[in-house]
Amino acid sequence: MPKGKPDEEWEERITMEIVVDAYGAEEQAMGWYYYLQDTMQFPFTAVCISKRRISPLKEGATVEVVDMAPENECDREMFVEIAWEGDTLAVPLIQLEAIEADEKTQQAIADWHYWVNQGYEFG
Repeated sequence: MPKGKPDEEWEERITMEIVVDAYGAEEQAMGWYYYLQDTMQFPFTAVCISKRRISPLKEGATVEVVDMAPENECDREMFVEIAWEGDTLAVPLIQLEAIEADEKTQQAIADWHYWVNQGYEFG
């Protein structure tokens, strides 16, 4: 159920371009996964905007986002990989806001934030 007042233009674009023909949770997740993977240009710099128990990032931390996490990690929510202590670590995309990224990458992240903040879930 949507939490806030839906933005008709945003809803239409997401429905027609991202989750079009998705008839279940798995298809919705894959729609989002491939949209984000195909749209975002890696690497880019992002800042953590919220704390999550499943992630070591703290608000205000700046990170380099290097790729999407593997498909099998993104069946419930979207994760991206960041450079972390000489390795890579998957963190929730909802935690991040791009600070140095191209316009398409920023729009893709904003799309995901809108969808999640509206209260939508896969399924």
